[in-house]
Amino acid sequence: MTLIEANAMGTSPTRLDGPAKVTGTAPYTAEHRVDRPTYLHPVQATIARGRVTAMDTTAATRLDGVIAVLTVFDAPKLADTSDGELTILQDDNVAFRGQLIGAVIAETPEIARHAAGLVKVSYQEQQAQVEFPGDPTTLYAPDKVSVFPTDTVAGDPDAALATAAVTIDQTYTTPIEHNNPMEPHACIAIWHPAGDEPAVTLYDSTQGVHTVRETIAPLFGLEPQQLRVIAPHVGGGFGAKGAPHAHNVLALLAAQRSGGRPVRLALTRQQMFALVGYRTPTIQRIRLGAAADGTLIALTHDVIEQTSRVKEFAEQTAVSSRKMYRAPHRRTTHRLARLDVAVPFWMRAPGEAPGMFAGEVAMDELAVACAIDPIELRIRNEPDTDPDSGKPWSGRHLIECLRRGAIEFDWAARDPAPGSRRSGDWLVGTGVAAATYPATRSPGNAACVEFASDHRYLVRIGAADIGTGTWTTLTQIAADALGCPFESVELQIGDTDLPSASVAGGSSGISSWGTAIVTAARAFRDTHGTAPAVGAQVSVDADESQDDDFATHSFGAHFVEAHVNRDTGEIRVPRMLGVFSIGRAINPRLLRSQLIGGMIWGLSMALHEESVRDPRFGHIVNQDLAGYHFNAHADIGDIEAIWLDEIDEHTNPMGSRGAGEIGIVGAAAAVSNAVYHATGIRIRDLPITADKLLR
Repeated sequence: MTLIEANAMGTSPTRLDGPAKVTGTAPYTAEHRVDRPTYLHPVQATIARGRVTAMDTTAATRLDGVIAVLTVFDAPKLADTSDGELTILQDDNVAFRGQLIGAVIAETPEIARHAAGLVKVSYQEQQAQVEFPGDPTTLYAPDKVSVFPTDTVAGDPDAALATAAVTIDQTYTTPIEHNNPMEPHACIAIWHPAGDEPAVTLYDSTQGVHTVRETIAPLFGLEPQQLRVIAPHVGGGFGAKGAPHAHNVLALLAAQRSGGRPVRLALTRQQMFALVGYRTPTIQRIRLGAAADGTLIALTHDVIEQTSRVKEFAEQTAVSSRKMYRAPHRRTTHRLARLDVAVPFWMRAPGEAPGMFAGEVAMDELAVACAIDPIELRIRNEPDTDPDSGKPWSGRHLIECLRRGAIEFDWAARDPAPGSRRSGDWLVGTGVAAATYPATRSPGNAACVEFASDHRYLVRIGAADIGTGTWTTLTQIAADALGCPFESVELQIGDTDLPSASVAGGSSGISSWGTAIVTAARAFRDTHGTAPAVGAQVSVDADESQDDDFATHSFGAHFVEAHVNRDTGEIRVPRMLGVFSIGRAINPRLLRSQLIGGMIWGLSMALHEESVRDPRFGHIVNQDLAGYHFNAHADIGDIEAIWLDEIDEHTNPMGSRGAGEIGIVGAAAAVSNAVYHATGIRIRDLPITADKLLR
């Protein structure tokens, strides 16, 4: 793979979208100006399972300003009903509490909301199962977890565990967690008159406009080119906006009843807790078998997760354990509990974040059992090649991350004895955990380069900027690929009228889109040289494949200092450090922001985040930002993220690896390990709250 030279890459220019965002002129989805908009408010099921027997809309339709009311009995029909999450208002069945069963279209959002509350719904309720894990006899193995095999086995782990000098056998749990991007899920749907092109326009808060089009168009019997999706600015996604959800379908159904007027739908915070996915809860049993010196002999990682009856979602929670450490005997399994609940979905570092919490706490427990420093234990079990595939690493520098972090964090001064350090009424501890996340590229990317009359290069690709800085970083990549100044590139993204682009997910966005831009830039120079004529243009599909001869992953090490009040159990974290191996840093300022954002989220995962489901009614009780707790930046006294100076020659032409998710992976485990070191109390069930320590 031929790398491009770095000129603009490696610098930190001011964000191109920054001025528009701080002045309020960057249009987010619900802010796009459209003529004569109408407003939509959903009607949601208030039972967890059963049938809708009647919907009385009389009071709603009589309200001044109401345009139309949709119900399960009279909504437009979908052409494709194969997706259980997206198939709404097509029959009277209720699969979970909060499911969409109707909606009101009105002249103002206030009228729509009031009218939706006037719709009287009658049900035939059935017994629902909403408690996780439910009946263990009903657990089943999905065909796959994400794109990975459901189960793996190497050697004979049970026999190896039986003969190991030291064993760890513990169960770790993580709760339901919900994405809460600052911009709620929102869309504006316009169903144009017959004969107009496109037939439908959808402004959407999404991580991938082309993904939305490819998913939604068949539901309505449309060809992909008949649906235009637009998303120039997205106020956070974190996985939940990685695919369309039922509210998108609802808006398009309503647009068919609005008389050609645009339909605007912005979900409330409470509605998001039922409609746009969440991190599945997990029960993880990990068994480690080691020699007396800490060398791993066997590792098993068995996971139970939650899915929905209406649509299966299986997360790859144990996948990191397949490749993290050298162990000749390994087994990983995933089992699902199918419940009468909403569909889980991606949430930052899906699978890896909860899986590495369990795995890295288990490694800390092994270090304590073997009386070995936890950094040294990880170094002793470093694999020369990927244990899962046998491939050489494209660049595994975990040991460097651990050793660099140990120096920066003054790890050598640490007394390994738990509870040995105090500061007044506070017990002080430090913890460490490793991190990994795959470095992948997604297919289906194309780009166009055109030379404009004002000596600018127009670079077009249907990528998404979900607040991470895509506008800026892709411009930097394009400038270096074309060999021109940063200021000479004008990037166009966020529209299905532009060349196709994969979703911003799995830390694959910049690698995938950047590769497409580099491919197009090289083709442009090959065709038109360095003195192109005005209007010269090249469009290409990105056919430069990733080097499959190597295992490509990012790595990192988290260090945390935790203070625990000996009387109240209150936990404070005054210091966090992350050291990462992520290939070339395209924009150091934006990279640091992504890494520390993930680390803060990992702290939040460790200490606060938990969605509580009422087992009687099936809904999330704390379904707002008052009851759903999470950290803010001010909760941490000193946080820093640094990275190694490296270039990965096997991942993409930029030499970079994804960094959007590795910041959260392992962070919660480092917090947990620090709390144990401070108190001597091992908490294996997230979140770590004062009551668990005082117990």
